[in-house]
Amino acid sequence: MQRWLKLVKYLRNYNWEPIVYTPLNPEYPEIDSTFIKDIPQGIKIIRQPIWEPYSYYKKLVGLKKEDKIGAGFLTENKKIGFAEKLSVWLRGNLFIPDARKFWIKPSIKYLTEYLAREPVDAIISTGPPHSMHLIALGVKTNTGIPWLADFCDPWTSIDFYNQLRLTKLADKKHHFLEKQVLQNADAITPVTQTMSEEFNTLFPRKYEVVTNGFDETDITPLLPEMLDRKFSLAHVGSLVPSRNPRILWETLALMVDEDSKFASDLEIKLVGKVDLSVLQSINELGLSAYLRKINYLPHDEALVEAMRSQVLLLLINRTPNAKGILTGKLFEYLAVQRPILCLGPVDGDASFILEETQSGKICDYEDKETLKKYINDYYKQFINKQLSTSNIGLYKFSWRHLAGEIVQILNSLTFQKKS
Repeated sequence: MQRWLKLVKYLRNYNWEPIVYTPLNPEYPEIDSTFIKDIPQGIKIIRQPIWEPYSYYKKLVGLKKEDKIGAGFLTENKKIGFAEKLSVWLRGNLFIPDARKFWIKPSIKYLTEYLAREPVDAIISTGPPHSMHLIALGVKTNTGIPWLADFCDPWTSIDFYNQLRLTKLADKKHHFLEKQVLQNADAITPVTQTMSEEFNTLFPRKYEVVTNGFDETDITPLLPEMLDRKFSLAHVGSLVPSRNPRILWETLALMVDEDSKFASDLEIKLVGKVDLSVLQSINELGLSAYLRKINYLPHDEALVEAMRSQVLLLLINRTPNAKGILTGKLFEYLAVQRPILCLGPVDGDASFILEETQSGKICDYEDKETLKKYINDYYKQFINKQLSTSNIGLYKFSWRHLAGEIVQILNSLTFQKKS
């Protein structure tokens, strides 16, 4: 949501007027009203009803109607049972490409009729959910309007794809639909270089990487005395099972045992939804006394917590697509200008950005020795009140600048159509 909210916010700077098509009654993991301020004044928003199977899912797994459904296989209160496993199988094999599939046909019909009355210069679809791309594919087929398909995450190489318990037939259908989008979109913007390379193996063509970013208007610098007094290692955002950094908890437990001063200064700060498995790991290693867990916060308050933190934890999902994971969290970490400690592939996309901006350190999933050294280095700087970061060349990752990159692509598409 945030990617295109922010890009829409700045498209007018480049003489493009966005019209937003969105569900009237969708199921959301969370609702954050603080983003309302980013909606451009007077923008046209078209809302159409959507039917989603989540009410049946909630009944199946014993959730209440008002309960929110966590993203990324995150569960805060219990271990995954048979009902959850069955629902995953149903989601992967019956709802292809995703649970929003029932919005595809009605949306194609509605938008085709709408655009015949109210023509536009280009269509942009963003996914996941990849049903949005299939809507755009249908509208492009019916109207011939140039189409940019924007991928916030990959399709068949997304981190949880292997957890969907797909049959061979379902897997084949996912790949077929993915290739249809890659083949028919007039332009495609993946958010990472790795995703671009993976798409190119599926269907060779031009892919134009437009990363995620940050909004400088969201950042209000804090005074140094407003930083956490403890040596806080903070993760801001959802902490799903595939991000559980057991090596980090083991290293911190060892350092606590070795150094009583470090132990008295340490704080593990987790802001947002945290999977039960993460809390169990922390407890098993005797670190519960050092944990400060802060439940989900509105975006602006979460940014303040990030700015107050001594070190920010960037935990890359330990999944087959780890090299290509480049979360929006990284760019907001850059914006708040606190040192970053990353666990993930040292040759991945996140690593390259950390090196380019000189904003933090990255350690491989199994390299406990290097991890301990990095934490010690940061701790010494903390003790000497010298803990800071360089953050070089950040402007290229601002949403204002990135909207300009999108506009260059749109200008090219519309020029080609006119010529």
